[in-house]
Amino acid sequence: MTFRSHMVIALDEARAAAARGEIPVGAVVVSPSGEVVARAGNRTRELADPSAHAEMLAIRAACAAAGSERLPGHDLYVTLEPCPMCAAAIGFARIARLYYGAADPKSGGVAQGPRVFAHPQCHHVPEIYDGIGAGDAEALLRRFFAGLRGRD
Repeated sequence: MTFRSHMVIALDEARAAAARGEIPVGAVVVSPSGEVVARAGNRTRELADPSAHAEMLAIRAACAAAGSERLPGHDLYVTLEPCPMCAAAIGFARIARLYYGAADPKSGGVAQGPRVFAHPQCHHVPEIYDGIGAGDAEALLRRFFAGLRGRD
């Protein structure tokens, strides 16, 4: 099977999140057969839910579709390095591969900060591929935050 990135879809979800006034992060869960089974963008403000990160919403939807709390063999594409909460959920869901775009030095939990998957308490470590679509993801985040600063 040939590798096919689904980061374009995650970036579409991030743009939709920005249009809703949310931090522009998008996520896509892909089944072992390559089918997109869930996609989401941040909705923390809209849902008044601090856990409504794109990754969490996409994982919840994929688990509901699978009828299971685990997603073995599934891939997760996300535009920004997952935070510690999302990294933990990725491990608990048994996601096989994590592809992310932009690094997050301030709030990341994979390669930055607590490095959740490096802890001995972590029960599952996905394969991790960073920098996928990083330039587009970073540009989207910069534009979003520049727009917020311009409103002050």
